[in-house]
Amino acid sequence: MEKGCGILLHISSLPSNFGIGDLGPSAYKFVDFLCQAKQKYWQILPLNPTDPMFGNSPYSSHSAFAGNPLFISPALLKEDGLLTDKEFRSKLEFDERTVDFSVVIDFKNRLLSMAYNRFKSSSKHKKLFKFFCQDHVEWLDNFALYVVLKNIYVDQSWNEWPDDIKSRQPAALDKVRSEKEDLFNRIRFEQYIFFQQWFKLKDYCREKNISIIGDIPIYVGWDSVDVWVNPELFKLLDDGRPEFVAGVPPDYFSATGQRWGNPVYNWEVLKKNQFEWWHKRIEQNFKCFDIVRIDHFRGLVAYWEIPEAEETAVNGHWSAVPVDDFMQSLKNKFGELPIIAEDLGIITDDVKDVMNRFQLPGMKILLFAFNGDLNSHPYLPHNFTDNCIVYTGTHDNNTALGWFEDEATEDEKNNLFNYVGNIMPSEIVPWALIELALKSIARIAMIPMQDVLLLKSDQRMNTPSTKDGNWGWRMSSGYLEQMDLKRLAGLVEKTKR
Repeated sequence: MEKGCGILLHISSLPSNFGIGDLGPSAYKFVDFLCQAKQKYWQILPLNPTDPMFGNSPYSSHSAFAGNPLFISPALLKEDGLLTDKEFRSKLEFDERTVDFSVVIDFKNRLLSMAYNRFKSSSKHKKLFKFFCQDHVEWLDNFALYVVLKNIYVDQSWNEWPDDIKSRQPAALDKVRSEKEDLFNRIRFEQYIFFQQWFKLKDYCREKNISIIGDIPIYVGWDSVDVWVNPELFKLLDDGRPEFVAGVPPDYFSATGQRWGNPVYNWEVLKKNQFEWWHKRIEQNFKCFDIVRIDHFRGLVAYWEIPEAEETAVNGHWSAVPVDDFMQSLKNKFGELPIIAEDLGIITDDVKDVMNRFQLPGMKILLFAFNGDLNSHPYLPHNFTDNCIVYTGTHDNNTALGWFEDEATEDEKNNLFNYVGNIMPSEIVPWALIELALKSIARIAMIPMQDVLLLKSDQRMNTPSTKDGNWGWRMSSGYLEQMDLKRLAGLVEKTKR
């Protein structure tokens, strides 16, 4: 990983005229902005499909391999001849500052339906579509069939489907595929368009010397195509329900810990299969991104396993992962591993040892750096090694300005003032933290876009452990013109990033 700095901004947060950021013109404009600001990295959140049932979180998906159709650009569909001018022009007025997912989902579905109907009556994309379906058949057909079945068996999880469907009997699946062929092909068409648009954007980033940092949630959802197709890879009961679920144990922040509800992996079976499913998942992500962040990396060393019947995480226990075999298998297959290990929270020596042996950089968060001793705190820049990634904050934190105004204690504020050497008004704090990040010896410095724009608490991306109002923040079309581009570019030059 080359020394440099970058911006954290998810695709959904880009400006657009269609209620949600997408892979169209505003994404290319943002890449141009990164170049002008002398950035080298663009970090995004997971690209997988989201679901209103799970709060539209990009970390809760029904597929570890598919892309999110909501990110398909109507403007690029029009350029491709798949939408007409009349279809392209939206009569809806969308909120510029937040995503209304219910409205956006209905709107995008209508546009994609029109685009698919035009695709069926044209020969333009047929050959490329056929090649795409052949290249991705292993996950694509299963995903399309899963979505079809979800449309048939509304409000039912996969283990409630008829036995021959649940157990994936070939004749039963072929019958569904035949009867719902048009919907099956539409789902595949949407994935074809998504990845076509994504890789064009990725190529543009490469031309501009911008590297993309992607994100892998360590776990998959229980009611997902991944578990339906590969039940043996997870610890499940005979009826398909999870035997154990994932989470984290009680700590200083939560007396009952966190019970996430995802099924845990059966690492014994994964090892027997030479980690094939994980290899395919990592390979797909390495194709999509230049660098991959693995969320909750410590779960690849040992994970907190909670009996499914437990309502909290209190009665869980640690279970070991064959991490040396797993990591070595990745190294054998891929060589150098462009992976960032998300190592936030309480990290034990065994996790640090794995990260050191496989040379995986961890994360340092400046918003967490001022609540302790200024000499020894591991998140303060003078204690960094160069093999780390420093962030002012992440998608799960408040904005820097919001943190200072609404969350920081007087001790934290005084520690910040003492560390930077002067007292400052709140509006200066984000830039002070950005400068600390860029001046540090960390390999990469990442800044959430909200901090560059000096935004407050009401424009944070996510508040963990809350159900409503998350993942919807959008950057309005005028924001980039309002920010101090010269100041950011000058700071990059000054710090030789």
